[in-house]
Amino acid sequence: MSYVYSHRHRVRYRECDPMGVVYHTHYLDYFEAARTEALRDLGVRYRDLEADGIIMPVVEADVQYKRPAHYDDVIVVNVTFAEPPSVRVPIDYSVHPEDEDDVLATGHTTLCFMNAERRRPIPAPDAVTDAFELAFAD
Repeated sequence: MSYVYSHRHRVRYRECDPMGVVYHTHYLDYFEAARTEALRDLGVRYRDLEADGIIMPVVEADVQYKRPAHYDDVIVVNVTFAEPPSVRVPIDYSVHPEDEDDVLATGHTTLCFMNAERRRPIPAPDAVTDAFELAFAD
């Protein structure tokens, strides 16, 4: 039981170092874009959470680099939610070229639901748990 979402991205020139390789920190940007779109696909928008006084900071991040991506490559970031969110939201990632199975990078982040005003952890809001219940039921 898990929810997997695939996000496509074309590597931009500004994301590469002088060797023409994607600079390592951009993988965290790719993870952020992919998880944001995965949540949007489920009907959960960060904007709506923030309007309700909820933020989701990253409390853990990890990346393992396998092969480089280069300028103009089309990559796919697979986002996997292996379990429904509670207070914490663990997410796994794999990055590969669009038409290949070779893995360029893997990673993991953990986010946390927090009350924006008090800066204290809170359980996942009902809208999020409802969205994941539907996704995990499919």
